[in-house]
Amino acid sequence: MTNELKDEIRCLAKEKNALILAHYYQSLDVQAVADKVGDSFALAKYAKSNSADIIVLCGVRFMAESAKILAPTKKVYLPAENAGCPMADMVTPEDVLMLRAEHPDAAVVCYVNSSAAVKAVSDICCTSSSAVELVRGLPEREIIFVPDQNLGRFVAEKCPDKTVHLFDGYCPTHHKIRESDILEAKALHPNALALVHPECRTEVLNHADYIGSTAGIIDYALASPADEFLIGTEIGVLEILQRDIPNKRVYSIGATFTCPNMKKTRPEDILACLKGEREELILDPEEQRLARLALERMVA
Repeated sequence: MTNELKDEIRCLAKEKNALILAHYYQSLDVQAVADKVGDSFALAKYAKSNSADIIVLCGVRFMAESAKILAPTKKVYLPAENAGCPMADMVTPEDVLMLRAEHPDAAVVCYVNSSAAVKAVSDICCTSSSAVELVRGLPEREIIFVPDQNLGRFVAEKCPDKTVHLFDGYCPTHHKIRESDILEAKALHPNALALVHPECRTEVLNHADYIGSTAGIIDYALASPADEFLIGTEIGVLEILQRDIPNKRVYSIGATFTCPNMKKTRPEDILACLKGEREELILDPEEQRLARLALERMVA
């Protein structure tokens, strides 16, 4: 990215009172022009609390939807309009309603990595960092967890007093990593600590030294006295840590830890949003209202 392009983006953002938010998995070029970089729900909360008129959410569609849900009076744009989330697309509102019919006494816990439509028919949302504590605190003994089977299985193991009904969804980027990948990485780097996201398979989590959200992994690596780390999440986190702790050695678990949808956003796409060349994100009002309730219950 040229300095001219960066300056044009920043000047136009200031002129239009626009806030540029970027997920950790975005390219470093995109992060370089962002006002804030963070996890998906942290970005949505920041969009709500900020005084900006326009939100440019550099991520995937469900993240832009969450920002719009929490900041309904603001204009929200998704720079890469075709950046979806395969896991979010795996579950539909009809799937949730069918599970409700099968398990009428269960509470529906919906991972934030889901569409507004699915959130709207759920009881409460969770993040990867809050899922275990949230499920433990629910009065219901039965839980329907959508859409991520791996995070849901992790929650079920940590909450043995609950019956957790899993949906068959998964993040293709995390799910493709196998036990053999982490074992091979540990053999190559025996002194490295393995920091792994709970969207990975159980057999991968079993070999982790730390299991946590994207922000949790970054914070752990920055604070740890260890000199070597194996990173079990999207390649963007590896790039951030290699930049921020250059005196330490940081490796990826597996060679294919890249989310293609997260890499679709380019600085030129951000500029197009600021110039009004992208469509504003619009949600169904009732769907938006119900989804907001599920998100607000999580915060409460």
